[in-house]
Amino acid sequence: MKYALTYGLLSGLVIIATMLSGILLGGQDSFFSSMWFGYLVMLVALTFIFVGVKRYRDIEHGGVIKFKPALVMGLGIAGVAAVAYIVVWESYLALTDYRFMDDYVAGILRARQAEGASAAAIAQEAASLESMRISYGNPLYRIPITFLEIFPVGLLVALFSASLLRNPNLLPATR
Repeated sequence: MKYALTYGLLSGLVIIATMLSGILLGGQDSFFSSMWFGYLVMLVALTFIFVGVKRYRDIEHGGVIKFKPALVMGLGIAGVAAVAYIVVWESYLALTDYRFMDDYVAGILRARQAEGASAAAIAQEAASLESMRISYGNPLYRIPITFLEIFPVGLLVALFSASLLRNPNLLPATR
């Protein structure tokens, strides 16, 4: 549990600090708040899963670990990172009076107007986005969606880490 908490919190804090910095410094229409940048940050920060599983393998298991215990530890780290991500995101939303989705919808509509979309197409998209905005206002919808933003990336990193680290010759423990 110590490894899951330590490395999961480190991972979650790196992700959310980087993403919030991008939003606060660059605005919601910048590269730093783009989906690609967000997932890249998640992937890099979730390398703490690999580090945490390796430390767990080396310290608690004498340098040898099977796939299943490595995967369970990796999933634990990913779960803690996801919970940290959710808690900080919800805090950010509360501190900004839940304006994120309003600003997001307005940004998309501005982009469609700049692209020269017809008024009918913009109105149709606005109706679709309004439905999404209303759904996002419900925490029972928003929190699972936020979890599903990060956890699949953590699952992939956990699978990759467990697959690699079950080999004791890969980055062997040094004593």
